[in-house]
Amino acid sequence: MKLLHTILFSLFIYTFSFAQVSILPKPAKVKHAEPLYLDLMRDLGARKGEAEFNVGYGTGRFKNRVEHHTFIEYEWAVANRLGLEIEIPVLFKKDDLGHSTNRVEGLKLGTQYTFLVDEKRQTSLAIGYVHEMEFGKFNPNVRNTPLFEGLISSPFFIAAKNFNQISTLIYTGPEFEYGFKSREMQTNFVLNANIHYMVPNSSHYIGIENDMRMEHGHLEYIMRPQAKLALSRQIAVGLVCGVPIKSDEFQMDFMTRLIWEPKF
Repeated sequence: MKLLHTILFSLFIYTFSFAQVSILPKPAKVKHAEPLYLDLMRDLGARKGEAEFNVGYGTGRFKNRVEHHTFIEYEWAVANRLGLEIEIPVLFKKDDLGHSTNRVEGLKLGTQYTFLVDEKRQTSLAIGYVHEMEFGKFNPNVRNTPLFEGLISSPFFIAAKNFNQISTLIYTGPEFEYGFKSREMQTNFVLNANIHYMVPNSSHYIGIENDMRMEHGHLEYIMRPQAKLALSRQIAVGLVCGVPIKSDEFQMDFMTRLIWEPKF
């Protein structure tokens, strides 16, 4: 009988503890519109366990070539406000002379931490880091072709604020490119400024992503009108087109991504 009482008491304590945990309030989170071309490593203020799969395709026309890109990425929140991402991009390129390049571009890893979530002011601030290993161009005529030809290292800062249904977001930071063969480091600077209108009581939004990049002392500015359409609670489609404002080579591009968020 004493053993039975002990077991029943233990079950009561376990059930009570589980109930206490289950009714704890969820961590604060502000819903912002996320840029569709320059994707983030999970939502700002993401809660532990949230995840998302993305599959995308894009095509771009440049001065002397056409590029097609596909990618698959998986992002998840390993802890409250801490997101991780892994992405594999694939490139299909053909220039005006008929030369083609088809290859996996590299392996992209990213992490992002939202250090401020202010529900009252509808503001989120985050920092993060992206590390991309670039695969070398395979040449069957060259022995011992290196697997990687370089890396790209990108620390970044994000600030986002909502004004009722208007969502604004800035993503900025340096970008360091290092070539293993040349042993040279090139520093670029990225500024991505966004403004979106979020449709009330839904996950739809439309807006503009302003993609600015300083490279070799030259500014490239691409404006990207875009829209996200939620087909269900778990599935959405993103549509983006790129229009050059200032660029020497870029002419136009289009990208679409299929977004799936498993039930959480």
